[in-house]
Amino acid sequence: MTVPIFLELVEAKAKVASIFPFCLGVYFSWYYTHQLNWGLSLMFFVAMLLFNMAVDAHDNYSDYKHATAKADEWKQKTNIIGVNHLSMTGIRNQIVSFVGVATVIGIAMTVMTGWPLLLMGVFCFAVGYFYAAGPRPISTTPFGEFFSGITMGFVIMLITVYLNTASSGLFTFELFWQVLLASGIAVFAISNIMLANNLCDADEDQLLNRKTLVYYLGKKGGLRLFVINYVLGYGCLILSVGLHYLPYTSLLVLLSLPLVIKNTRQFLAKQVKKETFKFAVKNAMILAVFCIVCIGVGTIANW
Repeated sequence: MTVPIFLELVEAKAKVASIFPFCLGVYFSWYYTHQLNWGLSLMFFVAMLLFNMAVDAHDNYSDYKHATAKADEWKQKTNIIGVNHLSMTGIRNQIVSFVGVATVIGIAMTVMTGWPLLLMGVFCFAVGYFYAAGPRPISTTPFGEFFSGITMGFVIMLITVYLNTASSGLFTFELFWQVLLASGIAVFAISNIMLANNLCDADEDQLLNRKTLVYYLGKKGGLRLFVINYVLGYGCLILSVGLHYLPYTSLLVLLSLPLVIKNTRQFLAKQVKKETFKFAVKNAMILAVFCIVCIGVGTIANW
């Protein structure tokens, strides 16, 4: 397996969906709680990426393995495994090794911090597994957008904050809700990646008997939700600044609006996987870069 094929298998272009909330978690801990543990943060970063790659590889693996006879053409001409004649055994071993290393790191961090991390880790592992496995994978239900956004956008940020504040006793139920609000811009941007994917795959999903959110909302309803999600994300950011959870420089993220609007309009015009899905990913990357830079500047200046 070549490097480009591997990166496509684990959907490397979408890894911004993990890095984005991780950085938000570091900034929130640094700015709002004045606590930072670089060692634990780096350990979690490695485990997070490995597990995320395993989940995406498993999603491609499960789609290929469970595709019906009607989808034989899709398996051979669209799915990365069929197109590149990849070994199913090799992919399965890769997935197991990634999950294994991530689990070992997770157990070590739990021993170092406490049981709340175990609960959050089990939740992430459960969502990661059932996202593409079981009799009814989450990705084939109308809950895919919710769980992808919450698990990656919110829980990754929450774990990061927990790891940085566990030793100080600052991790409280109130902090939980504060992190939820501050993570909003990442939650909705990540949910939109999943929503855009389902909008592009609407016809294909019917062939594969996948009843996603788009199946129930229809394409018009899905596109309307796509726009609303960005509005809600920016709204969470503004409110977080108003409540002093994030520095005032966070408002500079609003300068990303023209770019996000341009990409959104291009996606609304046509929903074709190979042509326009990239605009949802670009929007997430734009928001990630603006947040990492703008929030980072204010956080460092405040320190």
